[in-house]
Amino acid sequence: MSSIKEVARLAGVSVGTVSNVLNRPEMVAPDTRLRVRAAIARLGYVRNGSARQLRAGRSRTIGVVALDLANPFFIDVLRGVETAAHDAGLTVMVFNSNKDAEREAGLLETFEEQRPLGVLITPVNDPGEEERLSRLVSRGIPVVRFDSSAPHQHGCAVAVDDMLGGRLAGRHLLERGHRHIAFAGGPFTVRQVRQRHDGLAAVLGRAGKLTVIPLPDLTVATGRATGQEIAALPPADRPTAVFCANDLVAIGVLQEMTQRGLRVPDDLAILGYDDIDFAAAAAVPLSSIRQPREQLGHTAALMLLEEANEPDAHEHCQVIFQPDLVARASTR
Repeated sequence: MSSIKEVARLAGVSVGTVSNVLNRPEMVAPDTRLRVRAAIARLGYVRNGSARQLRAGRSRTIGVVALDLANPFFIDVLRGVETAAHDAGLTVMVFNSNKDAEREAGLLETFEEQRPLGVLITPVNDPGEEERLSRLVSRGIPVVRFDSSAPHQHGCAVAVDDMLGGRLAGRHLLERGHRHIAFAGGPFTVRQVRQRHDGLAAVLGRAGKLTVIPLPDLTVATGRATGQEIAALPPADRPTAVFCANDLVAIGVLQEMTQRGLRVPDDLAILGYDDIDFAAAAAVPLSSIRQPREQLGHTAALMLLEEANEPDAHEHCQVIFQPDLVARASTR
């Protein structure tokens, strides 16, 4: 790789002039700028961003640990993060914990070594997690949780009111005349799953029957397994509607119902959560509880930048967005 000294030698200028062309071009005469840029192009010189950051003592990178990048929900959240980072002239490093506590711990150790400007994370909720996050903060690396709440007032978080989401789902299905409703989701150690179930249960109360179908994960495959379980029940015992903890599960249920010749929503109404793009594009467009995904990511990134840039003036806060219901053909 060519060096900045070689560029300076070829252009017939000092190293300082090359540095000015790269960082403060307005300080260099136009003819000199052209000569330096021609030398850069000829040598294929690329400046060392890591070295620049070390000299400046400040990273230009945000670290992100997503819970499950197989879920399109997190991809949409990351779009919001990337927009805020791009506007601030920063880069984003994205990692997937895949809901694995050990993997998450390794990523946080890497961040402790690399010292990014800050870290955005949807925690796995491992017992040792809080200590690891606190260690980052003690080293001057701010942490903001997204799609999660903070366990105390000494940190920032951005989340969605999932209890409200569950209540919206329950009201919608009750209004459609359903009195036996299934909830498909899991594991219940995940706050979002637990709160979506609890919101549904609170609305249903004594107005109907709630059947819980616990799942090990929220994927299309577990949705198909849910569809198989529901279809195998005698018609008299079968729920007339299912509220799925996310849209991937709902899509899997829909696929299984279609394959078995059961009609949606006549034989089974299906309601998802997140309102990912695939929900509206499904064979039977899915009703879903919509989360402001990009806004969630954008807000979390802005909070992180504020804390990183103005640590003394920054006040920790938790932002809770409200979901809303998008009714489509699957719960007609």
